[in-house]
Amino acid sequence: MVILFDPVGSPENLDAMIISASASPGVNGLMILACDANGFTPATMDPILNRSPVALFGGVFPAIIYGKDLVERGSLVVGLTKLVETRFVPGLSNSAVDYESCLDLKTPDSRSALTMMVFVDGFASRIGAFVDGLFNVFGLQINYIGGGAGSLSMKPQPCLFTNHGMAADGAVLALLEQVSGVGVRHGWRPLSGPYLVTGSHLNTIHTLEWRPAFEVYREIVEKHSGMVFDDSDFFTISKSYPFGISRLESEHIVRDTLRPGPGQGLVCIGEVPQGAFVYILEGDKSSLIEAAGNALDQALEAFPADRGAGLNIFIDCISRVLFLGGRFTEELEAVAQGNLPLIGACTIGEIANCGAEFLEYYNKTAVVAVLEAE
Repeated sequence: MVILFDPVGSPENLDAMIISASASPGVNGLMILACDANGFTPATMDPILNRSPVALFGGVFPAIIYGKDLVERGSLVVGLTKLVETRFVPGLSNSAVDYESCLDLKTPDSRSALTMMVFVDGFASRIGAFVDGLFNVFGLQINYIGGGAGSLSMKPQPCLFTNHGMAADGAVLALLEQVSGVGVRHGWRPLSGPYLVTGSHLNTIHTLEWRPAFEVYREIVEKHSGMVFDDSDFFTISKSYPFGISRLESEHIVRDTLRPGPGQGLVCIGEVPQGAFVYILEGDKSSLIEAAGNALDQALEAFPADRGAGLNIFIDCISRVLFLGGRFTEELEAVAQGNLPLIGACTIGEIANCGAEFLEYYNKTAVVAVLEAE
């Protein structure tokens, strides 16, 4: 395994790293993690990606992780020797697409895969439906690790890397012939609820308990925070008060609120199904940091004892970074594992399964994966 890092974040340096990593003995695939501040565009990047001599995948994120550093400008290239194949799935906002049919590609080549990296456009509106289709096709035969690419500007733009160039509104998959252990924890706890979702469509909640969703949310959050939405940027307040979708005997599935929607609704990152019960959550910095450490413990427990670990991958929600502020370095310390290399991305939503559990799309959640040495 080869790990190369460029702190400048230039297309020229990324091109050089792709060439160098591809030339390393045994490398047959590349994972590329880049920062949004690099300003990469299809015009500059597509020629570079097109001429890669090996398969590649990855995305552009608000920030990436290299060692114990949060990086807001720069690029990472990871050379892999056990990449089975990569695939791109378009149309993650298209209501007419049957993702299970699109993903029904279980060829002989994919049967040796043990771990799947999954990066999606974080602002696509049907990520949940895609994740459900992914699980229905591949099931529990593999572990899944990944998350949403994109920019904190909230503007849809090409944010995924493929051999055909940069892409938007899609998903890129990479199947690896390596075992892994995965841990998923968030540390948020209920403040108010549960509330029945009486009206929703895709990633917009229209009503809670037959009342406008933003009306219910505002009532609770303003009282608890002492802040007023009319006087503050929406995300400044909402980043501390996500929704939690209730599920049996496990942590809630967290949903970030992006902005008020039509008719006093709330637009979230990820679908919220009608008929679900949701809570308004709260947390503190210490509980989030502790949860990240618990995710590492869970990943190590799930990793096979007879295999050697080679890489620690941390997929952490960018809104956790913003919430933790200066204490984010403590979260990085909590997920570091000895001398094992630590890399990762600060994502717009996280994708993972935990052991034998169902695959989920999360927000505000820490995902830690320990990957087998090559």
